[in-house]
Amino acid sequence: MSNFIQVTPFMVVDDIERALTFFTNILGFETRFRMYNYAYVHRETAGFRILEQRGPEGAPPGNRRFAYYIDVRDVDGLYAELKPKLDTLPEGDVHGPADKSYGQRELLVLAPDGNVLAFGQAIDKGKG
Repeated sequence: MSNFIQVTPFMVVDDIERALTFFTNILGFETRFRMYNYAYVHRETAGFRILEQRGPEGAPPGNRRFAYYIDVRDVDGLYAELKPKLDTLPEGDVHGPADKSYGQRELLVLAPDGNVLAFGQAIDKGKG
């Protein structure tokens, strides 16, 4: 039996309530644990550990670079599910789904703290 279960990256944010609203209300994650300035959210096989840190202890805001990549089986199905809520985000905070030259079809969503969450699936080379 394999020992590894999953990777759950930490996302450092300056406002945990805003981050939890984004993950639960927009992306459909479930808050499985919450204590003070820390929370764990989960959906299917993906999890994030969210830590609120402000001031000199905090991380700099995101820079619109790929920070978190979630492989999915059906990016278009995920987009269809999330679209009504994604439409509530500011213009420019959602890109795709779109085919990329490196063989992935991706949906990019800008999180409130400026980090990009990418949902992607390999493009079937047999199509087209």
